[in-house]
Amino acid sequence: MTDDRKQYTAGNGAVGGKTTIADGVVATTAGLAAREVDGVADLGGGGSRAFGAVKDAVSRSSDPTRGVKVEVGERQAAIDLDVVVDYGVRIADTASALRGHVARAVTQTTGLEVVEVNVAVNEIRLPDTGDDDAEESRPERVQ
Repeated sequence: MTDDRKQYTAGNGAVGGKTTIADGVVATTAGLAAREVDGVADLGGGGSRAFGAVKDAVSRSSDPTRGVKVEVGERQAAIDLDVVVDYGVRIADTASALRGHVARAVTQTTGLEVVEVNVAVNEIRLPDTGDDDAEESRPERVQ
């Protein structure tokens, strides 16, 4: 009885062939990794987040590629991120952490060399102040 694995190996133990990685795979990996970074509140600009919220409500899932654009070559990838950061974070530090974490995640997952991660901070998410309840408890001015 022979080992089935032997029939699939070539001289050096590896089978030849070509692997292609779709842009969507890189974008999804980058988007999920970006959301793991402390200080990143959301991804996407105001318009894309509003459209995405409607889309997410209809499909009952969130789009991990919202706010992510990628260019993927045979061995390299470039990534552009549109982010919303939390109020009070140091934007430069958050952007640096974002670049490193996203690049590592994409490289680890896909094997592609990430040549750049561009970060565009479009908005700051303010802390929830709880003023909504105060406005609701005010008496109506006009009846």
